[in-house]
Amino acid sequence: MSLHGKLVSEIEIKCDGDIFYEVYRHRPHHISTMSPNNIQNVDVHEGECGTVDSVIFWNFIHDGKEVVAKEKVEEIDEEKKLIKKKIIEGDILEYYKSFYITVHFETKGENNLVTLIIEYEKKNANVLDPHTFMELLLNVTKDIENYHIK
Repeated sequence: MSLHGKLVSEIEIKCDGDIFYEVYRHRPHHISTMSPNNIQNVDVHEGECGTVDSVIFWNFIHDGKEVVAKEKVEEIDEEKKLIKKKIIEGDILEYYKSFYITVHFETKGENNLVTLIIEYEKKNANVLDPHTFMELLLNVTKDIENYHIK
């Protein structure tokens, strides 16, 4: 049984993918307003929003518990509308040696798609794959969509 894993989910959204990219890249601190049942607070701890090496601190609800995560922006690809972040501190790292989240926005024809990728390494074989964390990311994505199509 491998300790390394990768989860990928793709979700179609009704609003413009550029809006999502803008929110995730430049305004993550607004996500708590758009998804208050999932995200309690988002603060930029180092650097500026939307730049590589910026550090963002998240307070959120996962599996019914209040948890925290500090992430570092590792990669931004403006052309592909892709953002890759690494969790560097927080509750998630109790179970995983490494945890990366990539968010990619694209338009295919008339469809706007958000692709969410979680790459991880478990600390041991007893740790579950992070399906509930992917579910959280999907729920936040739906909340952001609903906020923008009101």
